[in-house]
Amino acid sequence: MDNLERFKRIIFWSFRIMLIVTAVVSIFLGHWREAAFSIFALFCTFLPSLLEFKLEIDYPSELEIAVLLFIIGSLYLGELHEYYEKFPWWDILLHTISAMIVAGIGLSIVFVLNESKRLAFKLSPVFVCLFAFCFAVAVGTIWEIYEFAMDQIFGLNMQKSGLMDTMWDLIVDCIAALIFSIIGYFHIKRNINFFQKIEQKFFKLNPELKK
Repeated sequence: MDNLERFKRIIFWSFRIMLIVTAVVSIFLGHWREAAFSIFALFCTFLPSLLEFKLEIDYPSELEIAVLLFIIGSLYLGELHEYYEKFPWWDILLHTISAMIVAGIGLSIVFVLNESKRLAFKLSPVFVCLFAFCFAVAVGTIWEIYEFAMDQIFGLNMQKSGLMDTMWDLIVDCIAALIFSIIGYFHIKRNINFFQKIEQKFFKLNPELKK
């Protein structure tokens, strides 16, 4: 286990323990909103591991740490500590980062499958990047549906200004995903190695995908 992997485990479990304590205290005090967000954030911290298990691949620690930082920024700081209210730019920043992270996950999934010698067909760089873009926008849309459902069912205010907030979030998701997908296209098509180190580490962790 290298230092980065050790660091990843420490911050993941430190945050999980903090969320468990927050959830227990919130339930004890009857603060159901804080308890619900803490439990949901706790579940989200296990998503990278669940994705790795489901796809039978091992993502680089850098990407998993990026996902964790987004969870901290959006659910813990944004919702529990009301950063969305305190800093008007916080929502735009988080949506930009999340769209790029999700586009990166989508790009990596298709790119790895495309590079694998197990498959008899190959997708063009355009379709690989198109999938990454659509994947990021789809996840962003599902998140907006989640915000709408939470507001309607539990009377929260995740959508802030309603339709305007939702539309600007989706526009930012599209722009960020498009930028990342274009970068991914040049990485694949033109051999401009924006993600060379991550790519090399990915295949080092998953050598069977090159077979």
